Amino acid sequence: MTSPVTVGIDIGTSSVKAIAADEDGAVVASARIPHTFRVPTPGGFEHDAVDAWRHGPRQALNELGPLDVRGVSVAAMVPSLTAVDADGIPVQPGLLYGDERGRNDRRGNPIETGELLTFLRWLVAHEPDAAGYWPAQAVANHELSGEAILDTSTAATAYPLFDWQGWDPAVAAEVGARPEQFPRLVPTGWEAQRVDGDGPPLASGCIDALAEQLVAGADHDGDVLLLLGTTLIVWAVTNETSDAPGLYLLPHTAPGKMLVGGPSNAGGLFCNWAAGLLGAPSGPVDPRRVPVWVPYPRGERSPLDDPDRRAQLVDLDLTHDAASVRRAAFEASGFVTRRILDIAREHHGIEPRRLVASGGGTRVDDWVQAVADATNLPVDCVAVPEGGALGSAWLARIAAGLEEPTAMTEGRRWARVGRSIEPDRAWVDAVTERYLRFLDVAA
Repeated sequence: MTSPVTVGIDIGTSSVKAIAADEDGAVVASARIPHTFRVPTPGGFEHDAVDAWRHGPRQALNELGPLDVRGVSVAAMVPSLTAVDADGIPVQPGLLYGDERGRNDRRGNPIETGELLTFLRWLVAHEPDAAGYWPAQAVANHELSGEAILDTSTAATAYPLFDWQGWDPAVAAEVGARPEQFPRLVPTGWEAQRVDGDGPPLASGCIDALAEQLVAGADHDGDVLLLLGTTLIVWAVTNETSDAPGLYLLPHTAPGKMLVGGPSNAGGLFCNWAAGLLGAPSGPVDPRRVPVWVPYPRGERSPLDDPDRRAQLVDLDLTHDAASVRRAAFEASGFVTRRILDIAREHHGIEPRRLVASGGGTRVDDWVQAVADATNLPVDCVAVPEGGALGSAWLARIAAGLEEPTAMTEGRRWARVGRSIEPDRAWVDAVTERYLRFLDVAA
């Protein structure tokens, strides 16, 4: 008989990950179900929501095999939204963060700009008779339990449609929708349903980045949480509560702490695109013979907030080969990270001492090394890269009654470092010169 586990599922941009973890956070089983994202136009960004949000979570859960599962929780990227029929099956694309159908005249934090509300306006116009309009978490929860449920942390990204108490009928009416077309709201970490009616408790769900934060261990002054996923996300721990230009400020799960930083398109979305152009080059690279990428093939989020930016490759000459251009792509992630930290240092007095890296990118040694060199900071890679799934497994423990309802922030006891990468002193000076060049061309 296997030991009791809880299961966390994370719907990511390029795959669904599932982890079964025991009470100590050790991974007993895992699964990964790939899916594609679609870019129908230069400003478009969407999923096949049936495949990625409905079938993917079910398949990932099934592939874990026979286990003594005591609870399940689903996390996903935000914002996301699709239209569904009376059976909860998506009938429109799953619109993803940054898609042009969410653009409006406001700029900044997606919560403040109402990106999800603009998604809703588009979906109502194109599917006015839909039975519901649901984010990815709600689609997955419906598939697993038969009911569309959404956690309140994800609902917060729908402001002003979500008014911190429920769905605002007046705001919904402005775009031609009704509150009953949205998922039932349940506080984050609470039991919301049962899997397949009589199975283990199903938690309400979570935002993927919040789930990763719970179990990363980046909780102290000088720590920087770096999420190396399809999106690059940088969060520096601070005590300050004032804004920094171009960055977001939000409460940390660690008591008395805040996080300053934000998401960037210079993550795996960019690096994988660049690698697709280059193939899989190998061989030595001269530290002083590397060009500079401006990593914005689909615009940039923090700190520029400019969806119309496009990529550039500068200072390229005939001495560069594919390996040096690939290294330049990874350095670009480091340059974006460093720029965010420079802004945080200037406005919050933050002095970073280490990067705590999570996400699938931590498995790419060249990427992690380039970020360490570009920031001149050590990188502690978490032991379980699938932080969104691991953090969800922690929330599933709360929903299952295995942890106290107030224990959300105690997920840090599962935090473990897998390996540490130090900056390469043979590279740091040359990379710093390229960082200054990056600031010139990516201003």
